[in-house]
Amino acid sequence: MATLPVYRWRLAPDGYATRRQLRALGLRPGGQDVAAQLERPRRRRGPLVAYLYRVDRAKPVRPMTPARMAALEAAMRARRTCPNCRRDAGYCIPRSLGMCVPCSDLESAA
Repeated sequence: MATLPVYRWRLAPDGYATRRQLRALGLRPGGQDVAAQLERPRRRRGPLVAYLYRVDRAKPVRPMTPARMAALEAAMRARRTCPNCRRDAGYCIPRSLGMCVPCSDLESAA
């Protein structure tokens, strides 16, 4: 079993990219395995690790289909809908409150 090459932070060779960097280029890993990893040392904890993928093996991002767009809109609408008053709050409901801020204020006052 081969180990991954490890590079220090900001010293990875050309041809490798993280998921975010691939996405910025309009690419995705496309099923390839992690090719290398970056490590950023920290003082009191273990190092931060970022996985790298080969850019030449990356595939283009799949286009957004109308069905995927509709599913994404429905999921975001569900995150914005208050379970108490059933209104669209206009923002994602905080999980810590479990309801919109006006409903939370009414419950805390009661």
